[in-house]
This record gives sequence, C-alpha cells and structure tokens, in this order.
Amino acid sequence: MRDTNTDLRVIRTKESIRNALVELIDEKGFEAITVKDITTRAKINRGTFYAHYQDKFDLMTKCEDEIMLDLSRIVKQNFPSVIAALETDSPIVTPFSLTVSIFEYLNKNSEFMKAVLGPKGDLSFQTRLKEFMWETLYGNNPNTLIKEENLLVPGQYLSSYVGSAHIGVFQQWLNNGRKESPQEIARILSTIMANGPLFAAGLKK
Repeated sequence: MRDTNTDLRVIRTKESIRNALVELIDEKGFEAITVKDITTRAKINRGTFYAHYQDKFDLMTKCEDEIMLDLSRIVKQNFPSVIAALETDSPIVTPFSLTVSIFEYLNKNSEFMKAVLGPKGDLSFQTRLKEFMWETLYGNNPNTLIKEENLLVPGQYLSSYVGSAHIGVFQQWLNNGRKESPQEIARILSTIMANGPLFAAGLKK
C-alpha cells in the first residue's frame, strides 16, 4: 500500500509540474521560465522538482519523449491495418482510422501540444515530429509505409512536405479551439493527403 501511495504521489507531482509548465509557457514563453517559476506555480519545493528533473530543459525533453513514445505506439498498433488497406482498392479508410487515433490522442493532450507547438514553446519539437514522420514513412526498416523504389520524388522532400502539412493542420486545429471533432479533422486531413491540395481546393476533379 505504501508503494502504491508513493507512486500516486509521484504521478500527481509530475502532473502538477507539467501543468505549471504549460501555463507558464502560455504566459511568458519557455525561454523566460525559471525553475522557481515552475515550483511556485506547482506549489512544490525545489528539492521535489530536482528529484525528478535536472532543469527546465530536462523537464521539457521528458514531456516530449512521452508524447513521441505514445505516438509511436499508436502508429505501431495501426500499421498492419494501414498496410493491408493500401493493398486493397480503397486505401483511404484505414489510414483515416490511424489519423483519427492520432487526433484523439492530440485532443487528450491538447494543452501541452498547443503550448509546445506554439510560438512561445519549443521550436525544436517540430523538428522531432518531422523526424518521427520521416522514420514512420520512410525509415530504414522493412515495414515502412513508403518504399524507395516506388518514389516519384526524392524521399526527404516528400517527408518534409508531409510532416510540415500535418504539423500545420495540428497547429491550426489547436489554435481554433478544436472546434472539429478528432473524426472530422482527421477526415479533412485525409482528404487533403489522399487527393492532394488542388483537389481539396476544388481546382482538380
């Protein structure tokens, strides 16, 4: 019972620290935040903070690592069905379900994602997300979605385009207050990705 209570206290403490970080990023920007700011907002002492994190950069990195790990799990869980769907005559359906799962996750973590992806957050996180998409689409393993021999353009340009497009939609959705459901915004993104921006703009039938 004592171990369980300790674990719960650690979880609550980390949640308080993370919530404080998100609030402070929105108020003053990550660069201006100090550990004192975080501990004051989270209502903990500095010793408690340093028991879990080396500094604010370590805190940010660990929060981002958790997001990346969760996204990787979502992709891995959905990947076999994505591959199967692409081998049928209707390739949009299952990639759409993968996109829904990702937006559902972003919805649950919207406050952190909005803060870290915003102008006052950590700009390097966008680079990490693009690298994650690169590895997912075109990594050095036999189970990647895109095969080099099938590419019509250089893979890095394709990955950069796809990554920037996805992050742009993520940011716009978060900044709009997530007015669309995860299912609806996933449908919008899937329409653009599957058919191209000219089709989505009504310029190409």
